[in-house]
Amino acid sequence: MTHNLLGGVPPTELPDNAEAREALANGVDPFEVAARHPDHPGAWAELADRAFARGGVIDSYAFARTGYHRGLDQLRRAGWRGQGPVPWEHEPNRGFLRALHALGRAAAAIGEDDEAERCRTFLSDSSPTAADVLGG
Repeated sequence: MTHNLLGGVPPTELPDNAEAREALANGVDPFEVAARHPDHPGAWAELADRAFARGGVIDSYAFARTGYHRGLDQLRRAGWRGQGPVPWEHEPNRGFLRALHALGRAAAAIGEDDEAERCRTFLSDSSPTAADVLGG
């Protein structure tokens, strides 16, 4: 757990789903991981990235939107109240942050400019490190 000594909104750290995370790391098909762990944003982010890479922008958007909403649900259960850091440094947060980035990227690709900007701002406000790492 990270402690905020400056008195601001404390960082939110999602619980780890080691089984899903390890399956993805070991090369298990993300469709299979998402089917077994539909609440794991990392599986949806991986599906979004793969779809985007092959030119499936609408598929990427749908996968990213699912991962984003699954991540928001988990953030809220973890105590997040709509603001505050979601640090990239806490590995279980990365699936949500990747899905958020993928959603913004796909939104930009289809001309949904307001959504793309909202996602970029949300990502950089949540984790400047994630925005740097992911290019958003």
